[in-house]
Amino acid sequence: MTGLRFADTNIVLYSIGKDSGKKEAARSILALRPVISAQVVNEAVNVCLRRFAFTPEQAYAFADALMRRTDVRPLDEATIRRSADIALRYRFSNWDSLIVAAALLAGCDTLYSEDMQHGQVIDGSMTIVNPFAEM
Repeated sequence: MTGLRFADTNIVLYSIGKDSGKKEAARSILALRPVISAQVVNEAVNVCLRRFAFTPEQAYAFADALMRRTDVRPLDEATIRRSADIALRYRFSNWDSLIVAAALLAGCDTLYSEDMQHGQVIDGSMTIVNPFAEM
């Protein structure tokens, strides 16, 4: 694979999770310096605060480290408009559609996510890959 890769929030969170197999796979993906969106950063902070019981300092330090190791893209009007099209065509949730739109607009050919259909091709140019599908 030589194209750009996008990591969904679940990949980011598994990199600090307790499942050693998923942690290793997630860290391997993050080592490739994938593209993520501002949405991924903010969702990760939210989960760290609410589910992982991080202090605010820990959650924001994690976000800072994540942003230094990835290529963070903004959510803007173009992303929101593209996500609406994706949601209507593919019947994805609003939040998944924003992830897909951000990945497509960044020019990614692979979207790593546990939440969407493994192997599904979006717009003929990007494939959803569940790195945990065979675990």
